[in-house]
Amino acid sequence: MSTNADDLPDPEAFPPPQTPTVTSRKSISSRTGYAWVGLVAGALILIILLIFILQNLESIRVSLFFWEFNLPIGVAVLLSVIGGALVMALVGGVRIMQLRRAAKH
Repeated sequence: MSTNADDLPDPEAFPPPQTPTVTSRKSISSRTGYAWVGLVAGALILIILLIFILQNLESIRVSLFFWEFNLPIGVAVLLSVIGGALVMALVGGVRIMQLRRAAKH
């Protein structure tokens, strides 16, 4: 039995075999991973806040309506940021309630 070159399959018609690739990257797409990232980010923010407060210990006089008291500048700025965040959360909560009420109807 003889074979000529015309009977053989074309070697370019078949792609070379691929070796499987293994990646050893770990995914953080789980609740535990997200919680860990959140805790690390929160700890870094708290460290930055602590440094800010410790660098701004000069006392200032704060007046609010009929109250007057002395606070370090860092603490006064931190309290004003917290107050602003609470106002923002209140406005956002009212808007969410409006949207839920509108979605029900």
